[in-house]
Amino acid sequence: MAVIWQNILTFLQGVLRFIGDPITILNQWLTGVLSGWGANATLIQVILAILGGASLVLGGLFFTVFLIWLERKVGGRFQDRLGPNRVGPWGLFQPLADMVKIFTKEYITPTGADKIPYNLAPVLSVGAVLAVIAVIPFASTIFGVNINVGVVYLMAVGAIGELGIIMAGLGSNNKYALIAGFRAVANLISYEVPMVLVLLIPVMFSGSLGMNDIARSQNVWYIFLAPLSAAIFFIASIAENSRAPFDLIEADSELVAGFNVEYSGLKFGMFYVADFLHSATAALIFATLFLGGWRGPGAESIPILGFIYLSVKATVVYFLILHIRFTVPRFRIDQMMNFNWKFLTPLALVVLAATAVVDKAIPSNLTALRIGVNWIVNIAIWVAADRLVRVVAPKRVVPEVARPRPLARPPLANPPQAAAEHEPGGEA
Repeated sequence: MAVIWQNILTFLQGVLRFIGDPITILNQWLTGVLSGWGANATLIQVILAILGGASLVLGGLFFTVFLIWLERKVGGRFQDRLGPNRVGPWGLFQPLADMVKIFTKEYITPTGADKIPYNLAPVLSVGAVLAVIAVIPFASTIFGVNINVGVVYLMAVGAIGELGIIMAGLGSNNKYALIAGFRAVANLISYEVPMVLVLLIPVMFSGSLGMNDIARSQNVWYIFLAPLSAAIFFIASIAENSRAPFDLIEADSELVAGFNVEYSGLKFGMFYVADFLHSATAALIFATLFLGGWRGPGAESIPILGFIYLSVKATVVYFLILHIRFTVPRFRIDQMMNFNWKFLTPLALVVLAATAVVDKAIPSNLTALRIGVNWIVNIAIWVAADRLVRVVAPKRVVPEVARPRPLARPPLANPPQAAAEHEPGGEA
């Protein structure tokens, strides 16, 4: 009997170890299995890398199915509607029905389209978003790869997604898609400038370009040390994702769905997947850079807790992105560009310079003093920027082009004045 209880206890301990750090346990198990089959160390590393990459890709794609349902459901609540509620309980199977529809729709290539960029564009859009997941540390031991230039990698891979949108516009042989491609150049590339500037601040605080190193170094969340930088990065992330109010590249009322207007079937579905998954990756990146990532109580010893912490933080950021998307109206193209080049980019430059001075002036061990001085500096910069905008850029009065014509009305059968004259005691 004692042996049975000992075996049960050993099994439960193994289950708890697996739950606490599943990736490491699976890695060790697969390494042992492949070694038993006679594979050498190099082959084992290659096989594990392929399996890990496939797991990230498939996990991201399947997670998108849930994101589509969640975003439509949350959007319905924000806009006083129900959202998906017909297919399955609470509409949970609606994304599956959409998948069946997309897989069965006919592929249509427009006449005169440049087939190479036209067909390559949706693949680049999805691939760029999935490639970003590779460097996001979900826990201390759960990540695709921990490269020492993770921040640079993020910006480089993000440019591939923008290239896919531009290629879709240029290769579709459609003027609306072409205009959307031009807007993509103006929108996505422009907002990369303030994003790169404020990305230097977490790098400066941590002393590393690696995403896992940045998350590990946050004994104090960087959003408390650099609140304005976090706000600028958040706004630029929404613009990079082309979400409202920055969704000018697919302004439905102006461009007939934008750069993907000539796509159908699975090709359109790839753009659809990239759009929804990009919001989730933006929330994960923000949580990693400014909210401590997987850091939390017990996350070092029990890695699965780090995954839970990161998921909670990213969910809050994702909900805020959805809140802005479903409540804020779309900007005009001139408003969007003025906001970036005349306000956001100069503000990011000033914040970067001021934060660098404070970071070098105050030792890193004086945490409370660093937080207080950074907040004072950030508030002063924001107040000065607000006053400068009010003075330099007052609200313009739109010139009147033409006066409206009076409305044509039929003559009254009994005008009020004539009726008053015929009444007894009325004026003669």
